[in-house]
Amino acid sequence: MSWETGSERVRELISAGELGQVPPDTRLARRMLADAGRHLATAAAAESTGDLPGAYQLAYDALRKSAASLLEAQGLRATSRGGHIAVQDAVIAQFGSSIRALRSFSRLRRARSSFEYPSTETPGPSEDDVKDAIRVAAEVNDAVGRVLESGTLSPW
Repeated sequence: MSWETGSERVRELISAGELGQVPPDTRLARRMLADAGRHLATAAAAESTGDLPGAYQLAYDALRKSAASLLEAQGLRATSRGGHIAVQDAVIAQFGSSIRALRSFSRLRRARSSFEYPSTETPGPSEDDVKDAIRVAAEVNDAVGRVLESGTLSPW
C-alpha cells in the first residue's frame, strides 16, 4: 500500500530520478532521527560559543535528517540528482499539513546555502536566525519521532 497524501508528487520525483526506492527500514530511520537529535544538541553548544554559522549548519542538517528518516521508513531515499530538494519536496507533499514546521524547510535550506557560500555582501547568520533554525528543526524532530513511533507509515 502506498501513502496517499502527496503520492502524485512522490511518483513524479521517482520518475525524474530524484528519489529512489529502497527497502523500508524503520531501524535506520530511528537511527537517522537520533543523529538529528544529537545535531540539535551540538547546534545549541555551537551557538553558545558564538559559532553561529556552524550552529545553523547543524540545525539545518538536523531538519534534513529528520525529514529523510520519514522517507527511509517508507523505502524512499533522495538520489544524488534530487538531493536536499527532493527530500524537501517529498516530505512537504506528504506531511506538510500535519507537520507544519516542515513548511520552513525551503527557507532554512536557502539561508543555509547563503551562509555556507557567502559573498562579501551577505552577512552570516544572526543569533535570531540560529535560534529559529534550532526551534524549527526541534519541532520537526519531535513530530517525526511521533510519526515513526505511531507505526502508521506504509512502505511506498
